[in-house]
Amino acid sequence: MAHPLDASGGPMRLLAVRDTPLSLDEVYAAVGDDAAGGTALFVGTVRDHDGGRPVASLAYSAHPGAEAELRRVAGKVAADFPVRAVAAVHRTGHLAVGDVAVIAAVSCPHRAEAFAACARLVEDLKHEVPIWKRQIFVDGAEEWVGAC
Repeated sequence: MAHPLDASGGPMRLLAVRDTPLSLDEVYAAVGDDAAGGTALFVGTVRDHDGGRPVASLAYSAHPGAEAELRRVAGKVAADFPVRAVAAVHRTGHLAVGDVAVIAAVSCPHRAEAFAACARLVEDLKHEVPIWKRQIFVDGAEEWVGAC
């Protein structure tokens, strides 16, 4: 499902939904650009609680069209900001507390643009890409949560 780095020189560098561990180094390298003065990076991890309840683990599921939707969301961010490069990868499958669930990165000419573009990328990914999580609580109870 994962696409290789975009060799066209365009801003869409790495966009993937994977069932294998994610690499911060891979995502950071993907957004490297000599014209960028700022790179913003977000790493989302599985936390040990939600709503006051202790969480044991999560299981992420993705619609077969999730990667195409991720590409659409990233393209909109690249069109709305002066993005030099954008990358985002999201994990599926069973994840333990502390595991990396999502990494997003954006490079822009200036830091404020990079922060704003990365924040928008993460929020839009969370709300628009069809990825769902099932929280498994320490007491054995489970709960499905909407997109990401």
